[in-house]
Amino acid sequence: MAIKNTFRKIFSTSTETREHHHEDSLKTRYYKTMKDKAMMEVETMLRNRKGFEVASVSEDHGEIVVNVKSGKKTFVVATIIMVRPFRTAVDFSVSTETFLFTDFGHSRKMIRELYTDLDKRLQFVGTGLGDELAK
Repeated sequence: MAIKNTFRKIFSTSTETREHHHEDSLKTRYYKTMKDKAMMEVETMLRNRKGFEVASVSEDHGEIVVNVKSGKKTFVVATIIMVRPFRTAVDFSVSTETFLFTDFGHSRKMIRELYTDLDKRLQFVGTGLGDELAK
């Protein structure tokens, strides 16, 4: 399994966060806030980043779609879901537009930067807490 994950990491132009990711830094992150406030903070954070252009915001679906125009052309989807009052999950999906078979870790690095910035804006609770919340 480790070899498969290594090859997937090397030969990839996109990265997604998820509940059970093999990399801790790419697990779903949870914040102590309501969905509306999280949506507002994520949207503000993305709008304020250089070269980021918010293409659409769907409050009903909890999604924000962004095109990154500067540097490497990138497509970002932020998904915000309130799993219970004052517990909101934030996931990112980043795809890099390249003619090569790899983005050399650009998408993983961008997700880590986005989470670092979001941690300064919202109260971080933990990662991969979905199993705990199901109890």
